[in-house]
Amino acid sequence: MIEVVNPATGETIARYEETPVSEVRAALEGADRAHRQWRETPCAERAGRLREVARLLRRDAADHAVTMAREMGKPVREGRAEVEKCAWACEWFAEHAADFLAPEPVETGARTSYVAFEPLGVVLGVMPWNFPFWQVFRFAVPTLMAGNAVLVKHATKVPGCAEAIEAVFAKAGLPPGAFRSLRLGSRRVGALIQSPRVRAVAFTGSVEAGREVARKSAAALKKTVLELGGSDPYLILHDADVAAAAEVCAQSRLLNGGQSCIAAKRFIVVSTQRKEFEERLVDRMRAVRMGDPLDEATTLGPLVDRDACRRLDAQVRASLELGAVRLLGGSPVEGRGAFYPPAVLSDVTPGMPAFDEEVFGPVAAVIPVAEEREAIRLANASPFGLGAAVFTRDLARGEHIARRLEAGSVVVNGMVRSDPRLPFGGVKDSGWGRELSRHGIREFVNVKSVRIT
Repeated sequence: MIEVVNPATGETIARYEETPVSEVRAALEGADRAHRQWRETPCAERAGRLREVARLLRRDAADHAVTMAREMGKPVREGRAEVEKCAWACEWFAEHAADFLAPEPVETGARTSYVAFEPLGVVLGVMPWNFPFWQVFRFAVPTLMAGNAVLVKHATKVPGCAEAIEAVFAKAGLPPGAFRSLRLGSRRVGALIQSPRVRAVAFTGSVEAGREVARKSAAALKKTVLELGGSDPYLILHDADVAAAAEVCAQSRLLNGGQSCIAAKRFIVVSTQRKEFEERLVDRMRAVRMGDPLDEATTLGPLVDRDACRRLDAQVRASLELGAVRLLGGSPVEGRGAFYPPAVLSDVTPGMPAFDEEVFGPVAAVIPVAEEREAIRLANASPFGLGAAVFTRDLARGEHIARRLEAGSVVVNGMVRSDPRLPFGGVKDSGWGRELSRHGIREFVNVKSVRIT
């Protein structure tokens, strides 16, 4: 039984039965049939279906935002923005997929030779709760546009979101079974991966779960794309615009209640900028309006559950015991809801959870350094490598440092975001493979060489 608890109130709002084995088997067979039809559908027709998905998403954006708020606590204003981003991705891939998938001629001396990009078949997506629409669409849209079918094992915290997404694809006219969501616990993922009908796996989630998916996929010889955790460093250099940097840093740290793999988490500040940066960051973090995610005025909702509050609080307390200094907050709100007010810790160093671990909540870790080289060294002194940012008025210098940071995405004077136009993914413990852009749509295709002599 899957029980859905509203994190703002602690009340159970729904119960679902897991998808029975017979229905999972039928879904696998149906996805395989749908793929064989969908792969023969002209790319322009596939694009038309994705444009219809975008239209339907926008039409029902307010309802989808409410579902997200009730199931995982996202403020409705952020939920509507998430749905809009999904619609944009649909339209962007509808416009560009044909170019990305077009055969590439290669001169070999043969009469004709080229590289073709052909769909693999059924691709399984194992998706998390924190961006319950965007994570699915980020993976599914390019995968579908390439001609594959998609099965999604969504997080058990957001079954209503999973149902809504499946309904959108069905209403848009995709072949029956081309996109299907299964209500399953994590213990049943291994059997899905082993199914001969599943040809590849995309996973977004924790490092530990990612390792397990990688092991099972490797044993079954299945291609994988893994987007795992992050502890993104934001470097504030001696010549940074501190006011602008603090605003961006706070925005990134607070997005989705801090429950984002690519949220800014470690703020590495050159000592000459430290005092002003800390003051501005604390002011900005303190100014949020925490409350009911269904309230339009709310800018910070609850964490996903009380367990998340306890884990976050344990990381903060351990860091304080090891010498971190509390500048703001640092304690969960008592009650049935899962609210954790924004916190800022300073004097954070390696060896503290706030530095070493992924901190999944609205807690900012300030790491003072003497100079730029130390900032770069500490930025890279992490097992993660998802995103990073550099703040400096010297754009050439910022670009030079960006190239030295061990991350899949680096921004100079801005916030790390996923974008359909750019590849998204990480290095080190943040995973492998890429989603989005030309690179993402080619992850789940057969790159086939064809030569006619």
